Amino acid sequence: MSTKVKSADDLPKKPGIYIMKDSEDKIIYIGKSKSLRNRVKSYFKDKYDTPKTQILMSHFNSLEYIITDSEKEALILEANLIKKHKPKYNIRLKDDKRYPYVKITDEDFPRLIITRNITKTGSYFGPFTDVGSVRQTVKFLKSLFKIRTCRRMDGPCLNSQIDLCYGPCGGNISKKEYKKLISKIDLFFQGKYSQIIKNLKKEMKEAAISENFEKAAVIRDQIISIDEIMEKQFVDFKDELDQDIIAMSFDGDSAIVVVFSVRDGKINGKDDFLMSGAKNNKSNEVISAFIQQYYGINRHVPKEIILEEAIKDKEEEKLLLDWLTDLRGEEVEITVPLEGSKLRLIRMVAKNADLIKKQKKKMKNAMIEIKKYLKLEKLPRIIEGYDVSNISGKLAVGSKVSFKDSIPNKKQYKRFKLETPGPDDYGMMRELLSRRLKPLSEGEGEEPNLILIDGGKGQLKIAIEVLKKYNLEHIPIIGLAKEFEEIFIPQSQIPIRIPKTNEGLHLLQRVRDESHRFAVTYHRKLRSKEIEGSELDDIIGIGKTRKINLLKHFGDIETIKKADINEIANVKGLNKKVAKNVYDYFKKTVQKVQ
Repeated sequence: MSTKVKSADDLPKKPGIYIMKDSEDKIIYIGKSKSLRNRVKSYFKDKYDTPKTQILMSHFNSLEYIITDSEKEALILEANLIKKHKPKYNIRLKDDKRYPYVKITDEDFPRLIITRNITKTGSYFGPFTDVGSVRQTVKFLKSLFKIRTCRRMDGPCLNSQIDLCYGPCGGNISKKEYKKLISKIDLFFQGKYSQIIKNLKKEMKEAAISENFEKAAVIRDQIISIDEIMEKQFVDFKDELDQDIIAMSFDGDSAIVVVFSVRDGKINGKDDFLMSGAKNNKSNEVISAFIQQYYGINRHVPKEIILEEAIKDKEEEKLLLDWLTDLRGEEVEITVPLEGSKLRLIRMVAKNADLIKKQKKKMKNAMIEIKKYLKLEKLPRIIEGYDVSNISGKLAVGSKVSFKDSIPNKKQYKRFKLETPGPDDYGMMRELLSRRLKPLSEGEGEEPNLILIDGGKGQLKIAIEVLKKYNLEHIPIIGLAKEFEEIFIPQSQIPIRIPKTNEGLHLLQRVRDESHRFAVTYHRKLRSKEIEGSELDDIIGIGKTRKINLLKHFGDIETIKKADINEIANVKGLNKKVAKNVYDYFKKTVQKVQ
């Protein structure tokens, strides 16, 4: 529980954290100290040491504090409270990307799952930026070590019957043996591949000595599988290392921090983070705050952390090292290389940070350009794109894609099977937008800053009508016609032409092209399903090519059924004889139904 104070003299000379608030009782800064009284007193001076302190104190109104048993405890509490309250004047690690983690559950027979939420139970590894790769890895490990996947252990499942699980629910494996499998997976995600191989070879030898050749063969296959996946996924170094290499690049009020992870002598991860509130702070202060918040959640702490520059506050560095050592369970080292391979590594990571900064700046510039050309009130951080796809009105589908801060936000993508009879592209667009915007008008979901329609004046007119119907006319909307890359806006007959080299136009084109791709992909998927399992397969003379030609020509089976012989014969690749077979087949089918 925190305690309010009126004066710095009221504070104890003990370790703890102090919480600064503004006149609205909102937390604006959280700090730690080994002596609360001495630290807080330093804020109340006639002249401030830094511009940051001056700005902070101009908003300061009240202060609370929490005493801790040690400075190390204060460090942990400070990181947790910063993460929870996100004070304006603290340097904060922003992880809006919500990358997934791999979790080993805390159960008698643990499972391996992918999650985006970290709780107090279980062991976590990550975050992982390549979602597809981590899914493949988890799938590989589940099948390799045959651990359970079912949520409830209510009897032998299919996996245990087909030898994909050791079947703990059926009593086929002891807790002790099962925990050995989990320990191997734990080592895998820590990057200790040589340790896994060493343990497996020992088990294989013991199994062979005991003449348990079946078990020895299983272990042999596991060793081969791990060797193969390691060769594919990682870049080798000469030494066996366990390091995190951390570098950063300032970008105005924030800083881009890049982390390369080296485990067992191999690069097995790269990630980037945004530290907000970095303005008016020194680079080593930002890195210190990053280390505190980055390792403050359930992450692997490496043996060595390599930085571009030293943490100048030696007491702060010692505190961080003591804390990291406690987390790891053995000594951790922070180094700043001046030569050799480590210096080359840190330079490589720093170049990555600069490159990401440039890319993020380019993305922001694109949004600024769109705002300028379209005269928008707000920066278009969320842009939604819409398109429809059909063949002569058949198998009509619609797509919605969403870009957030110039990057595809695939969690917000959606596809629709459209019921509007065709061909009627305008009607289909009306249905698509109505199905999306009606829930939005009822308070479901986040409003976009800009809606983009793949099309010109006609499509835009329909979209405006739908917005008006649902009282959403305040949402900016445009149509982007592909032929001349003209942008159509409401209440103007003259299209806007953004220069072809402009970053804003490039972003709008990406949204338009992505909505088109997403719609076409879904349409092809539905067509493939119809082609794969079709009544046409039972007709003499109709193979795969003729079947595709028929469906392309008529759109669907129902239209083929209604066609006469001459119409069927006009289809590419068909003759009168085959056309008669098709006609007679469906005529008989109709008669049977009747």
